[in-house]
Amino acid sequence: MSMNFLHMFRSLGLLRTSVTITLTLAGYASSFSTFQWPNPQLAYADKQLYEGSLGILAQNCAPRENTTIPAQWLRIAYHDMSTHNVDDGTGGLDASIQYELDRPQNIGQGQFDSLNDFRAFDIFAPFFGMADVIALGAVLAVAGCGGPIIPFSAGRVDATEAGPATVPEPQQDLASHTEAFRRQGFTPTEMIGLVACGHTLGGVRQVDFPLVVTDTEDVLQTFDTTTNFDNAIVSEYLQNTTENILVVGPNVTTRSDFRIFSSDGNVTMQSFLSSDTFNETCGTLIERMINTVPNGVTLSEPISEPFDYVVSEPLFSYRNGTFSVVTTLRVLGDNPDRTVTMLWADRQGSNCPSTGCTSPSTQTDEAFLTLIGNIQGLTANRFLFNATINATTSISKFWFEVDENDGSDPIVVNNGGSGFVIGQDSIFIDNGRSETVLVIPTLEQYKQVVVAIRGDSSSSVSITTFDPASNATTPPYLPTIITTNLQLDERNPSEGGFTFFTANVTDTVNFINITGNVGGTSYTQENFDMTVAAFPFVQISQ
Repeated sequence: MSMNFLHMFRSLGLLRTSVTITLTLAGYASSFSTFQWPNPQLAYADKQLYEGSLGILAQNCAPRENTTIPAQWLRIAYHDMSTHNVDDGTGGLDASIQYELDRPQNIGQGQFDSLNDFRAFDIFAPFFGMADVIALGAVLAVAGCGGPIIPFSAGRVDATEAGPATVPEPQQDLASHTEAFRRQGFTPTEMIGLVACGHTLGGVRQVDFPLVVTDTEDVLQTFDTTTNFDNAIVSEYLQNTTENILVVGPNVTTRSDFRIFSSDGNVTMQSFLSSDTFNETCGTLIERMINTVPNGVTLSEPISEPFDYVVSEPLFSYRNGTFSVVTTLRVLGDNPDRTVTMLWADRQGSNCPSTGCTSPSTQTDEAFLTLIGNIQGLTANRFLFNATINATTSISKFWFEVDENDGSDPIVVNNGGSGFVIGQDSIFIDNGRSETVLVIPTLEQYKQVVVAIRGDSSSSVSITTFDPASNATTPPYLPTIITTNLQLDERNPSEGGFTFFTANVTDTVNFINITGNVGGTSYTQENFDMTVAAFPFVQISQ
């Protein structure tokens, strides 16, 4: 894999994001929550947070080998962040942990298991790397164990090498721990809080820390007597009933929790006897922890609830003089009487009435909100549109009208007034001509991507594909990024001024950048989301 291609993908994706984020607040309507489109980073973050499947592993504080998956996810997030240095702005939550697993301070099968969890779901994107997934894992871990829902921001940048060895260790003295947390950006009081919040989950494995858990019969010593995210670690400590090995363990040198908790005369721990105070403080500190990033990295605005309206990638296809444009609108809340209409304006301003051309939704499906959405008691529906548009007059922008049919005025969802602008129609992945191919009998599956260019066969086009699936069997897990020159598609002859080019890509590719040259003019389509593409399915025999 070439890191230059990764940097190119990031620059393409984040260039748009950096512009749109500055416009986001201005783009909000007073009555509902959305963001200035296109913003692939925020759309993808919302999708993974509220519709993604990763949270399944954290649900109900899922157990794994005497501990819990959420405990492991929260631990790896802190260990990854621990490289931060406020004095020079380096380090932080940047996925450098992938290069640091040979260090004694990062010992534990849970670190490998967590990275394998994150890898297995193939949710990395050009603008959503391993560091963002680690942070997302921490948010899901806390929520999955009954803790506070922590706002999530995206935009972390993955490191390409190890950071300094700066994770606090239990045998270190209080002064060393205080300095380590100061360097990470936390005060002594915040150190107490962050340790208590982190140690409400999980425990210490004997095989990893034999000098801490000295009884070889103990596989794992938990920090408190409950599995969930709660303040039992506080109450048991203050009531002298704790079995926390880092408070009352036989090795006095490794009683690091005791030294930290008692460092202010238990004032902070006393305040945490209030569950509300504990949860509020933990939510704030863990959010700060996962948002600790190197200087120069800008995170998106935090997401604390699903956006009311989310538009999917418009999918184009050309046949017989018309465009088929497929898109969806996710609408928060459930109302069986709701109707949603797609409207658009053409590029000539003459073939549509002033109110726009219209298309009703052709299908309505439940948008299955996962862990956090369920905790918040939210529902959503996704409305599908398949608009037929004259290819000559084309489409310049589109928008939606949402009518609850309850006597209230319809809501116009129009991207803050600008509409959802289609920047160009000269180059695009043809959703109707591209195919998902299954090979019989090998069951190999791949995508045959067809790109339409408004030009002749002298045009040229290339694609850069982002494949989150890594060939590595151990960390670091890096995406596969490949640039391919497309060939003239002999199966699809030129039609209506369009020429078609094609290439095969692996089935796990999830984002594509397209670059084309037509008569000396360059066109691009960035961050095409293959996960929403609806290519026809075909079988071939070999």
